[in-house]
Amino acid sequence: MADQSAQVAEGKPADRDKEKAVAGQAAIRRLTKPIRGRILVAQILTIISGILAIAPYIALVELGRVLTDAGSLSAVDTDQVWTIIAILTGAFSLRLLLYFIALLVTHFSDLKLRDILRRGIIERLAKAPLSWFTESNSGIVRKAVQDDTTTVHTVIAHGPIDKLNAVVSPVALVIYAFVIDWRLGLLSIATIPLYVGTYAVTMRDMPEKTAEMDTKLQKVSATMVEFVSGISVVKAFGRVGEAHGNYIKAANEFSQFYRAWCMPLVTISCLSFTWVSIPILLLVNLGGGALLVSTGAVTVAEVLTTTLIAIVVPGTIQTVSAIAWSYQLAGGAAMRICSILDVENLETPARGKKPNGTGVEIENVHFSYGDTHALRGVSLQLQPRTITALLGPSGSGKSTLATLIARFQDPDQGSVKIGGVDVREMDQETLYRTVSFVLQDAQLLSTSVRANIALGKPEASLEEVRAAARAAQIDDYIMSLPDGYDTVLGQDTGLSGGQQQRIAIARALLIDAPILLLDEATAFADPESETEIQEALNVLVKGRTVLVIAHRPRSIRGVDQIAVMDHGEVTAVGTHKQLLDEPHYRALLAQSGALAEKAEN
Repeated sequence: MADQSAQVAEGKPADRDKEKAVAGQAAIRRLTKPIRGRILVAQILTIISGILAIAPYIALVELGRVLTDAGSLSAVDTDQVWTIIAILTGAFSLRLLLYFIALLVTHFSDLKLRDILRRGIIERLAKAPLSWFTESNSGIVRKAVQDDTTTVHTVIAHGPIDKLNAVVSPVALVIYAFVIDWRLGLLSIATIPLYVGTYAVTMRDMPEKTAEMDTKLQKVSATMVEFVSGISVVKAFGRVGEAHGNYIKAANEFSQFYRAWCMPLVTISCLSFTWVSIPILLLVNLGGGALLVSTGAVTVAEVLTTTLIAIVVPGTIQTVSAIAWSYQLAGGAAMRICSILDVENLETPARGKKPNGTGVEIENVHFSYGDTHALRGVSLQLQPRTITALLGPSGSGKSTLATLIARFQDPDQGSVKIGGVDVREMDQETLYRTVSFVLQDAQLLSTSVRANIALGKPEASLEEVRAAARAAQIDDYIMSLPDGYDTVLGQDTGLSGGQQQRIAIARALLIDAPILLLDEATAFADPESETEIQEALNVLVKGRTVLVIAHRPRSIRGVDQIAVMDHGEVTAVGTHKQLLDEPHYRALLAQSGALAEKAEN
């Protein structure tokens, strides 16, 4: 499915839309495989129910025959009439019962499938590389778990039986019309070819157009989310009009596409429905039937029966078209679900090796994002209980290298070892008890302060949590909150960026991992917060093997070694004094000095 999605992204727009429609139906078949047996049972019940749909029409003909044979109401055989009514009632009740059971089966199948899909998504995400979460919008996951599984509901709970019922019932009715009289049978379907032919014109490009509509709607949604989520930034820089313009442009493109697609279809659709409108059907069937009655070839009851059949059949065809539309919409949803189910897992051993020490060895590491090389033959050693700073321009590969140590992803080539053990040979619990990290963007959960700090060590006592918070310079503030450590973040209170950073530092202190990855936490903090964060960091780094992702040269004073990176390569390693003659390092220092001078001016 991942390969299908990649192929859909290539080629001309029309070809992409067609391929997307085909891939969508393949995705539906894939997702419904676990419940296919249950769906088959429901379809068998539906077929029987659909055949029983002819019972009322048979009863009408038979009642007409009884009345005609009797000659007068007083001579009617009431026992025969009641027998017909009893059989009709029994057959009709059985039809409803079977259809109801079929609906129950499909709805329970839908619930089962939702459970399977949601569990599958959660299990897949639990094993997905952490880099996937940094590259993917959380809205994609929410939409797949909540919205897309609901969108697929129609084609699971209703589609299989409604589509089959819409085929079996009219076929059974038309066959019965021909059994009554072949001429009445022809009259009952006389306008159907005209209806189907005209309607086929409207459905000609439906899969491709639906896929194109889905693509354009996604663009509208994306620009709207981008506008809303970045409103503070675009306002601050006076770009509201530009950002709003992107949304308006996407909305106008969708509007123009939808209008150009739908307006011609309105006329054609009206014409197609005219062929099966009740006046036309009555004119054809009653008019033709009257001629046959006048010759004595058929009875009035038979004409009325086939006329009713003629009225019912087009409605079932319309049901099929409505279901087809639902399948097109569900195809896009199914593809999005499959894209998450196909996220590549990071395989971890059930019982991994334990590192022998806290040194880190990076050997000839290559890594790419698609066709873009992020790291090229990087080798670097982090000695135990030392601080190493990664310094380089944006895009040089600093963050990528750090994520490989935490195994957010695996290198394409080479290895990352901790204490002589490849991180790929360590189980997750061991790895994340050995490596902790503090990022610039401290991610806190909408739960209590205590739970946030104890995230990596949920069994920690309150005193242990408070000790970590005190070391992170945040205990006093937490105790001033309405419920102290039980205060729910995002609900009872909000935190500044500096306060969030100190909670993240407290979290790392509590885990007490011997290796720390530090994405310069003070890079964008205000002066007061920066001082408090720096004091907390001074406590955090003691006695640990530390890798600092440095964004400013002044922040790397006092480190044991500096690794200079440029275009995915480590160009030099040494102390500040040793690197003063290194071109890349001098360029970074000069740039930083120039920026500082500009800031002072």
